[in-house]
Amino acid sequence: MIDLRQIETFFWVATLGSFRAASEKLNTTQPAISQRIASLEDELGVRLFERDARGVTLTGKGTELVPHAERMLQVRSDLLEAARAQNVMSGRVRIGVAETIVQTWLPELLEAVHAAHPALVLEIEVDTTHVLRAQLIARQIDVAFLMGPILEERMENLPLCTYPLAWVASPALDLGPGPLTLECLGRHPVITYPSSSEPYRMVRDMLARGGVKAPRMYGSASLSMVVRMAIDGMGVSVIAPGFLDKELARGELCVLDVQADPLPGLSFTATWMQGPDSHAARAVAELAHAVAGRHDYSGVPRA
Repeated sequence: MIDLRQIETFFWVATLGSFRAASEKLNTTQPAISQRIASLEDELGVRLFERDARGVTLTGKGTELVPHAERMLQVRSDLLEAARAQNVMSGRVRIGVAETIVQTWLPELLEAVHAAHPALVLEIEVDTTHVLRAQLIARQIDVAFLMGPILEERMENLPLCTYPLAWVASPALDLGPGPLTLECLGRHPVITYPSSSEPYRMVRDMLARGGVKAPRMYGSASLSMVVRMAIDGMGVSVIAPGFLDKELARGELCVLDVQADPLPGLSFTATWMQGPDSHAARAVAELAHAVAGRHDYSGVPRA
């Protein structure tokens, strides 16, 4: 007799592309996964996967049955969600977060999730948008707070916030009164987000248009390192000043008046993959949307 555990195993092997990944997702062993798939194939009387040294691939019939399996799992998820409406949401949610959000309102979100869903276990992964996007598509994380949206099939995006960017530097660089030209700034290294990021590419192109032929640029995924390098006078920086209140107040950094096109802001979304196991991810994303809405452009809570 076919059971939902077999259907669930089939869906995740098909979605993740391997027995190993499915065993990790379902917290069981690869032999157990193989046994469930073999039993399901026997019950259905069809071959669902082709197996070879490179791994497993869906057969034509297997591909045809994946949407049916997903609908069955979605019905189960909807049933459980309706039951939990008067109960406690539990389980594990893997969250990927860009460091800009870590430095501003993430602690407030964690408190909100704990208050609303104390039985949820959160695992936090901090990385760049480029990496988080790949992890989300590979289903290595459940929801990501990143520079979005991600316009991929089955992805859902909920807007969070936009942080303005600014040119900042240590007063020790003695750049002189503004407005400063890009050519002037280009005499120094420019410290900003990692080379895989949109801000890095945007700043590089802006400098090139401003006549800086070979700009020296330092990109880092660690915003604390970017700030430290800027404070130490290693160059000028393009960064979101929303979490630099202390450095600006102490005079360690100052916002520069630059004669150039305005810097576009960093727009973040909560993004997750639709699926029968996405209920908790959506709940966390909606809480993040609410928390982010209580902050202004600088990351300071609104009154």
